[in-house]
Amino acid sequence: MQPLLRGIDHIYLSVRDFDRAEAFYDGVMETLGLRKGDKTIAGESHAHYLAPTFQLSIRPARSGEPFDAYRSGLHHLCFQADSPEVVDECCRRLKALGVVCTEPAYYAEYHPEYYATFFEDPDGIRLEVVARTSNRDLLADRWGELTDFLNPLAGLTARGGSS
Repeated sequence: MQPLLRGIDHIYLSVRDFDRAEAFYDGVMETLGLRKGDKTIAGESHAHYLAPTFQLSIRPARSGEPFDAYRSGLHHLCFQADSPEVVDECCRRLKALGVVCTEPAYYAEYHPEYYATFFEDPDGIRLEVVARTSNRDLLADRWGELTDFLNPLAGLTARGGSS
């Protein structure tokens, strides 16, 4: 059965200092190839960063509390790149902007092909760029063959697929 949901359409982040966050996201998103809309909503400034398949928006927070990745809500936000080479290029561009990011590396504890770089926005929200893995391709290519709700790739590989 095909899922009724296609993907993530948009994500909103509430930021404590809108002007500071907007300056950060303007630089990051433009250098990574996104475009920007600045539609005000309900009298409040918003910035909408547009890609062909998703939108990331920021808006002013209504609380001055610092971000805590372990409180209920968002933990981190991860963007997908086509390959490790694209992750490397994203990291190079981010560093050229002055963004502090980790050296791209493999994180086998997630998946043998998991290759990513991490950085934070001015509020301390952790952002990540990861290379698409073969598991994502397998899910996309063989979705109709998945029969198990829990750990569906394990069932597929037991029947002769690969991960």
